[in-house]
Amino acid sequence: QKPAVNGASFQLAKGETLGIVGESGSGKTSLLRAILRLLPVESGSIQLEGRDWLALKGEALRRARQKIGVVSQNPFLSLSPRLTIAEILAEPMLAAGERQSPTMRAKITGLLSDCGLPADFLDRRARELSGGQAQRVAIARALALEPSLLILDEPTSALDVSVQAQILN
Repeated sequence: QKPAVNGASFQLAKGETLGIVGESGSGKTSLLRAILRLLPVESGSIQLEGRDWLALKGEALRRARQKIGVVSQNPFLSLSPRLTIAEILAEPMLAAGERQSPTMRAKITGLLSDCGLPADFLDRRARELSGGQAQRVAIARALALEPSLLILDEPTSALDVSVQAQILN
């Protein structure tokens, strides 16, 4: 069987942005999944902050994954319709061991604001959001743990052109 991705090589310095472009089926999403260790890597290496990413196992891998923020193509698949936006944004912080506090609430409000949504969205549920609003919430959640690496898998593909520019900004 032919590999989904063969010979991909790139290096990013802190603060740099890389866009991976290719036609449908060219392996972009497979490459991202391999970086996230959701697909096996048959050969090669992945280094993140000088660490051999492929050698990490168990708890070390779980802790290291907290340094990666991910935004998928379809935000509605990653946002629980039962939770409020505040609960969705708190999830990664709680999973990382932070406790509910006024400081956490302020951080969540700031993340939402940074992504162009007002604080009154915190009490809404994902099912009440438009596609663009849901994508902004997904981006805010991906930024919650201040990741070293942010991976966005076609974050604007399901949005109309006017919303695409807002999301990219």
